[in-house]
Parts: sequence; structure tokens; C-alpha cells
Amino acid sequence: MDKNKVLHLLGLCMRANKLISGEMFVLEKIKSNQAKLVFLANDAGFNTSKRIRDKSKFYNVEVIDLFDSLEISSAIGKNNRKAIGIIDKGFAEQIKSVILN
Repeated sequence: MDKNKVLHLLGLCMRANKLISGEMFVLEKIKSNQAKLVFLANDAGFNTSKRIRDKSKFYNVEVIDLFDSLEISSAIGKNNRKAIGIIDKGFAEQIKSVILN
């Protein structure tokens, strides 16, 4: 797996407006079945992590925790992001394929 390629794809998602960031926005998209893939920072707090994981499990959305908040934030160009959601199926599948290879 090439971490830099995944981070690059996250940046592309952000520029294409196919990514949402922030815990509340991610939870909202999970509940409305618009989130296809969720990235959760591996240094997120217990409560944030539990909320995101529980909602994702209930609504059958995959959660990936490969990166810390600094890596996620710098990839998308925003400060202090703990959770981001991909809302485009094509981008989500492409990111999953890069992670699996």
C-alpha cells in the first residue's frame, strides 16, 4: 500500500468537492447514506472514535484509520480534522483498491 498515493487521492477528493470533513458533518452524511467511505484519525479521542465507528457500523460504512489527524489535515488542506468522509463511490472504490494493493 502506498500511503502517499492515498493521501494524494484524498486531496483530489477535496478539490473535486467529493469529501466532507468534521465529525458532525461526517455523522450527518453517514446517517443519510451519502458517505461511501470514512477516514478516522488514529489519534482521535475515545468519544469521537466511538460515535463514528458505531454509526458507521450501523449504516454499513467502512472506516479506515491508517492516518493521524496531522496527515489527514495536511492532505485536505484544513486544520485539525479527525474525521473525513468520501461521498463519491468512484473515489471510494479507487482509494480502497490502492489500500488493498
